[in-house]
Amino acid sequence: MYIFINALYVIAGIIWGDWRNWKQYYSTILFFIIGDFLHNFLLYQKSMWIFHDLILPKHTIISLVQMVFSYSATTLIYLGRFPNSLGKQSLWYLLWCGMYLLIEYINYKLKFITYHHGWNFGWSVIFTGIIFFILPIHQKRPLLAWFVSIIIVLSLLGIFNVKISDMK
Repeated sequence: MYIFINALYVIAGIIWGDWRNWKQYYSTILFFIIGDFLHNFLLYQKSMWIFHDLILPKHTIISLVQMVFSYSATTLIYLGRFPNSLGKQSLWYLLWCGMYLLIEYINYKLKFITYHHGWNFGWSVIFTGIIFFILPIHQKRPLLAWFVSIIIVLSLLGIFNVKISDMK
């Protein structure tokens, strides 16, 4: 399933991504990837969700594939075509949140993702909203995005009672 999904992202990225200006988005792609790396590293012993697949063998492999292909394509399309007017920005934001959440919901129903330690689809809705809110901020004001992200991460660690002893 995840090979199929990532293949779709690659195709969409090739068709609609702003490859001409990829250097402009490079730091935001890395920001997106680093966020997921930190999640996987900090919560190695206490994963909030785990990916499962019929072909890809482990959550870590699925996450790495997703980071490289899905996040890169997403950033190049989402920010590369980000509208100027607030109304269109809101619709663009909702479209991308909706696409990510629909894919996750389908994966959840097909048991390609399982939730753990209090995480559920409702938390994914909130987290996806945060991701697509923070990406344009990082594009224009990276230090602000890092600051906000650190506050969000620390808040989530507190909400889900993740202790330092839970970390690898």
